[in-house]
Amino acid sequence: MPLSPLRLVGTITLILALCPFAWSALHSPGVDSVSVSDTDWPWWRGPSRDGHAPSQSVPLQWSEDQNVVWKTDIPGRGHASPVIIGDRVFLATADEGNQSQHLICIDKRDGGIRWSTQIHEGGWEGRIHARNTQASSTVASDGERVFTVFMHDSHIWLSALDFEGKILWQRKASDFASHWGYSTSPAIYKNLIIVGSDHKEGGNLSAFDRTSGNLVWNTPRPAIPNYASPVVHHLDGKDQLLVPGCELMASYDPNSGKELWSTAATTRETVGSVVTDGRNVFASGGYPKNETSCITADGTAQTVWTSPIRVYAPSMIVVEGFLYAVTDTGLAHCWNASNGELMWREKVGGDFSASPTLINGNLIVSSEQGKTIVFKANPERFELLAENQLGNEIWASPALSEGKLYLRVAHTDENSRRETLYCIGN
Repeated sequence: MPLSPLRLVGTITLILALCPFAWSALHSPGVDSVSVSDTDWPWWRGPSRDGHAPSQSVPLQWSEDQNVVWKTDIPGRGHASPVIIGDRVFLATADEGNQSQHLICIDKRDGGIRWSTQIHEGGWEGRIHARNTQASSTVASDGERVFTVFMHDSHIWLSALDFEGKILWQRKASDFASHWGYSTSPAIYKNLIIVGSDHKEGGNLSAFDRTSGNLVWNTPRPAIPNYASPVVHHLDGKDQLLVPGCELMASYDPNSGKELWSTAATTRETVGSVVTDGRNVFASGGYPKNETSCITADGTAQTVWTSPIRVYAPSMIVVEGFLYAVTDTGLAHCWNASNGELMWREKVGGDFSASPTLINGNLIVSSEQGKTIVFKANPERFELLAENQLGNEIWASPALSEGKLYLRVAHTDENSRRETLYCIGN
């Protein structure tokens, strides 16, 4: 039976009261739905874009013969993290033999490779850092399409594929003068897929319609090489697209690309993404100086505190008012996020490029030597819970879904190197 006008108004009012995002969703023209579920890991750093995993039961300990549900050899090489939608796992990889870049789809249930689609061949840039690869950007999915970003033939290319591996469209996101290669992951926002392309001859942020591939907006960035992935967080009553680096902390309107605010902060080159405590934003960098910065996100862009600690490749993570990080050289830190007080520092050993992930109050992070440590998100002291060795290289951050942890691991010896995707679970 149709609702009366009075009851209809009351129903809408109740919806808006229960859901703080409903009003913006109802009044955002052209918004396409993002068809992902609570059990998916749809893009870089997971559903909340900050390394926080939904609560689920995962094992704290594993090895080659303990808590491995399945493992699958991955052709090629890459540092991209897994992305999970339904019963599919998506992974970007690159074949160094024939200079080709691929998207692979793996069956989440048994690890079988469903398909592999070649995105590009040839045209590899010669200059690339030893800690980078030709497939370091994590893909993103809106539940209907998968989006890859690769450096190819001195350009950054964005491609959209369907779930059967068919390329739907490809667009040039930017010209690109490589300094140390490319590693930036794309961000999905409403009907847009947003790509960052900072480089030494003048970079840009660009947004494309997810369905058609049409360019929606393009915003210039400084002519400085930089590697951080843009992320969107809701701060100061609005959505903000946040990018560190190029000697800035910068915020943009993700709908239009218009700069909301920026301030001198961080360093020239950063890799880790911005994180937030809901009021301030945090980022770190490592060239040419060491600096971790805390900046207000209310438009005044005031520096709250800085620390001369370098967290270059890994992203950081905020848990209940405290900022945690593991540096590239294997030092774990905890700061009071509000004032920068260093709560503790602990040497955990190894070198780190992967970013920490929070699950059930525990932080999981892997070293470049293949050791994954699990420690409590405890501001009072460093509390190690487990150390787990797989292979002898891990560069990618993990993905989590339905009580399973997905780790991209490399096994190397004097003559060979092979990569394996592990599904870890009870």
